[in-house]
Amino acid sequence: MDKTWERTDERMEGIDPDTVVREHWGDVWKYLFFMTRSRTAADDLTQETFMRALRALDRFRREASVKTWLMRIARNTFVNHRRSAFFRRVTTVEQVEPGGTGLSAENAYLAEAGERRIWELVFRLPDKLREALLLEAHYEMTSREAAGLLGIPEGTYKSRLSRARNKMSAMIAEEERA
Repeated sequence: MDKTWERTDERMEGIDPDTVVREHWGDVWKYLFFMTRSRTAADDLTQETFMRALRALDRFRREASVKTWLMRIARNTFVNHRRSAFFRRVTTVEQVEPGGTGLSAENAYLAEAGERRIWELVFRLPDKLREALLLEAHYEMTSREAAGLLGIPEGTYKSRLSRARNKMSAMIAEEERA
């Protein structure tokens, strides 16, 4: 059975929901993990993101890539989550270090070659700066794509990215002096 959703609307022709989920789940999860600092929240928000995206698939107009469209949904899902009173009551810094007995792929990656400390510094950045840096450095989005995802002017995005890089440089320099 062909799982491709074929619609009379040309915009949707050839988009397979299973492929969308398979190809983009990891990127969406990582983005949400970096933003929430919580594996559980990233799991829940990733699932919610894809539920929203699949319900809205018929409205996808291909004005952006599927990845950019999904990341925008993920960001909106995160923003809604962050605004909730529950999030403010239960999120603590200790959630950055997930528990468990074995190293997950994410933990192994972060632990390699001193990268763990860099990620710890990234987590110390304010949300807006951390988000700008992640979109550029980790997701390799162009300024135009990232600004579109965030719903801000490209100049504002570039300013945030510059401030994030400067803040990271200052934190690294401070650690080296210590």
